[in-house]
Order: sequence, then structure tokens, then C-alpha cells
Amino acid sequence: MEIQKDKKTAILLGATGLVGGQLLQQLLDHPAYGRVVVLSRRPLKEVSPRLQVHLVDFDRPDDFAHLLKGEDLFCALGTTIKKAGSKEAFYQVDYTYTFEVAQAARKNGTAQLMLVSSVGADPDSLFFYTRVKGELEEALKALDFWALHLFRPSVLMGDRKEFRLGEELGGIVLGGIDRLTQGALLGSYRPVEAATVALAMLKAAQQLQPGIHLYPSHQIHQLAEDTKLWITKQ
Repeated sequence: MEIQKDKKTAILLGATGLVGGQLLQQLLDHPAYGRVVVLSRRPLKEVSPRLQVHLVDFDRPDDFAHLLKGEDLFCALGTTIKKAGSKEAFYQVDYTYTFEVAQAARKNGTAQLMLVSSVGADPDSLFFYTRVKGELEEALKALDFWALHLFRPSVLMGDRKEFRLGEELGGIVLGGIDRLTQGALLGSYRPVEAATVALAMLKAAQQLQPGIHLYPSHQIHQLAEDTKLWITKQ
């Protein structure tokens, strides 16, 4: 595969979320992408000649499957059980919608998928949230993308549109520990900024490495930091 300036098309799922919002800005600024296709349930404020926003009903995947054409698919769609209202509704958003979009994109020839998953993702987990994340990872592996990049951040930091007490408290505690130990102690449980996750996902897509790749929080930090150093040297 070859990266050409302004030639690639990125597909973005979850553009109104914490990581997805950061991804959208970075994709629109990146020279490798001439077009950014966003599927969303509500309008976006961003305007760009590179941006194509399609308002869709995710319960009707056959209606928008033809729109999922591009080299790289970035999936950052997610919710919480509390916000969704039930475990069933959470599963619909975090598993079904993401899988159906990925499946359609793969059928249309998309080669790479970058997914925001979660620390502890495991199909055999005792916890519903991480079990669903693990089941999704396994289902996406079966789609046989040329490259599948699975990002497993710990507590996500950033300016959310809604307040999440658990993540706010977790971020404060883990962030304090992380600063005191200079990132040496927490490993895969290091808190990570949404912008850092987005930057790491963007960098992974440009490396063009086939196969399945897994990035816990500390590796997300490292990949993003390597990207910053590379940009500085240009």
C-alpha cells in the first residue's frame, strides 16, 4: 500500500464524542486525507471542503452501507450504560452499530480499521462493559481487515459534553499517581488525553503495518509522543 498526499479517504464513526471530535480535527488537518466521511446521528459544527457529513439512522445499515468507501476506518463510537438507559441499548451502540459499519466498510474494500476499545477488554470478562468490548474486538478480527489497530485506553481525559463522576475521580487519582511516578508505574492503566489517543490512531494508520495490533494506554502515549517528535523535526 502507498500513502499519497490528499489521496486517501478516511471514514469516521463517533465524531461527536470525546476521542472522535479530536480525530475529526486531526484528520482534516492531515495531508494524507483528501476526504473525510463522517456518519453521524446529528449535525456537526465543523465545515471543510474535505468534510462530508451524512446523517444516518444506525438501525438501518443497509441505507448507508454504500457511503462506507475509503482506505481507513476510524471507530470512536461509544456510550455508557447509564446514558444508554439499559444494557441492551448500550450493546446496540457499542457493539452492533460499530460492527455493522465495519462489516460494510470491509465489504467495500476498506483496508484498515482503527478502533477505540477499552482497558480490560476481554470476551470472558466478568464485567459487562469490558466483556462487550472484548466481544467486539473478536468480531472485528474475524472480518479480516488488512490491518486492525485496537486501542485500549484507560481513563480518558478531556472536555466532555456530559459529566461522568467516576471518570472524573479516576482521572484525578490516576493522573496524580502518573505525574508522581512520571508514567513509570501505571502501565496499561495510565490515564490518557483524548487528543493523545486520536494522534496515536492517526499515526498507526500511516505506518501501513498489516496484521492485528494492540495498544494499551502506555503504548498509546508512546506512539503519540513519537509522532510529536517526528512532527517537530519536519
